Amino acid sequence: MESNWSLKEIYSSFDSKEFIDDLEKLTEAIENINTWAIEVVKDKDGIENKLEEYINKFTNITNLTSKLSSFINLSLSVNTKDKNALKYSDILEKKLTNLVESSVSLERYISNIEDIDKVINNSKVLKEHEFMLKNIVEQSKYLLSEKEEAIIANMKNTGSNAWVKLKDNLISNLKVEIEENGNINEIPLTVVLNMAYDKDEKIRKMAYEAEINSYKKVEEGVAAALNAIKGEVLTVCDLRGYKSPLEKTLKDSRLDEGSLDAMLSAMKESLPAFRKYLRRKGEMLGHKNGLPFYDLYAPVCEADMKFSYEEGTKFVEKNFRTFSKHLGDFAKKAIDNNWIDVKPREGKVGGAFCENLHFIGESRILLNYGDNFGDVVTLAHELGHGFHGECLNSETTLNSDYPMPIAETASTFCETIIKKAAIKDSSKDEALAILETEISDCTQVIVDIYSRFLFEKSFFEARKESSLSVEEIKELMLEAQKEAYGDGLDPNLLHPYMWTWKPHYYDSEYNYYNFPYAYGLLFAKGLYSEYIKRGADFAQDYEKLLSITGKNNLSDVAKVMGININNKEFWKNSLKTIEEDIEEFIKLSHK
Repeated sequence: MESNWSLKEIYSSFDSKEFIDDLEKLTEAIENINTWAIEVVKDKDGIENKLEEYINKFTNITNLTSKLSSFINLSLSVNTKDKNALKYSDILEKKLTNLVESSVSLERYISNIEDIDKVINNSKVLKEHEFMLKNIVEQSKYLLSEKEEAIIANMKNTGSNAWVKLKDNLISNLKVEIEENGNINEIPLTVVLNMAYDKDEKIRKMAYEAEINSYKKVEEGVAAALNAIKGEVLTVCDLRGYKSPLEKTLKDSRLDEGSLDAMLSAMKESLPAFRKYLRRKGEMLGHKNGLPFYDLYAPVCEADMKFSYEEGTKFVEKNFRTFSKHLGDFAKKAIDNNWIDVKPREGKVGGAFCENLHFIGESRILLNYGDNFGDVVTLAHELGHGFHGECLNSETTLNSDYPMPIAETASTFCETIIKKAAIKDSSKDEALAILETEISDCTQVIVDIYSRFLFEKSFFEARKESSLSVEEIKELMLEAQKEAYGDGLDPNLLHPYMWTWKPHYYDSEYNYYNFPYAYGLLFAKGLYSEYIKRGADFAQDYEKLLSITGKNNLSDVAKVMGININNKEFWKNSLKTIEEDIEEFIKLSHK
């Protein structure tokens, strides 16, 4: 049953007639918009028709671009050396830069329309895209001239886009030297990262030491990529008039600073509870100075929580059905139709992700499945992303793009279903193991994410002055880990290289891709509490909430469920559910 995903639903190959034709169609569509834009911006006549035409043209071009880029990126993620994918990635990026000038000119034209509300209210199509059009007006404050925007887009191809490819290549092909039976074996990094979950402490420690050691081979190249990308981000944000990259991220996330501050403040107050858990886990594993980093994911009891991929998929589907038939059916469809690339292998990127393919109403999911309960949770998490896409299938293309923080809600909600179900069916040892997995995951999303937020903030501050050396970057990472983890971790055994393989630091369009995970977890926890109170009729409202995430700001999405995200108490109540789990874990661990 273990499979590699099928991409033939997008294109059969890079040489296929469909792929070549669509590339040509994209060129024509861009030329068409460029010619059209020159005429449109000349006068204010027929504004309603012009806006409707704008929506039609950009729907068409978004579908084409998504189709081409999904095929390229999905091909690259399972084989970072795929020559065709690398070539067409460059070609596509170059083509899209030709759209920048006319896009900017059209957005500026839209932002200058007088009484745009009246125009929108006259048309069903425009009314449906009201949020998007108003968002263009809001974001246009940060637009540069057409020429400047085109220059930036072109420079990105040889700047941040090129650097991220270098980083991906260095990390995905990094071999870790591990000694086994007196022989030195070279093992892909993704396989070594999975060893952190091994039952044997010697293996966990050896994998950690070998992993840390392996980064010395690529640290200079990866640090150069990070410096270049973050330097570009600072320059562009400054040119556009943002106070900081964080301000840009908040605007792109449709989240206000007050809500972020309320959440971060609640998280900071909860850190002592997480540190208590980490110290207890350290004691259980025989450590006296806090938990060493290599034991963060160590199993703490003998429960054999092994799940083959087949067992994992059955467990997920069965328990998704306890929430709703729709969710269960979706999981079955994804598993049966080869939407999932399952196992780690050389040249494949690490971690896991889901890419929603709105243009065909499907998703593709990448895993590095290692037969542990944690891998079952990851499967549920990624299927949650896919289900979010499923709930948006009835929305238009331009209303299906949701911001980062809400992106982690459906995934975390699905994780919670699986963990709660697993605890219900388990022995005491298994319950302890599952509870520990749940708290360990929450620790990553609250404490480690907080450390990543602190690291990124301090990196941006330092990068304003100059590029940072490898040693300086490592020092910033260690300082952030100490501030977040406190006495929960052994200060002598932290992870100075966590910035190397986490892809979130290297996307120039998505800075601070850390706090959205915390937002998703805590928002989902709040929703899950609501589900427990309300029962079966909750599923319908939940699907409605997911379906409107592409055309609302986050506070309005939350209001559908009567939630105020500016209120610190909401976040504290969500954190309380994790703190209760920690107390339960500590109690069980002493029995």
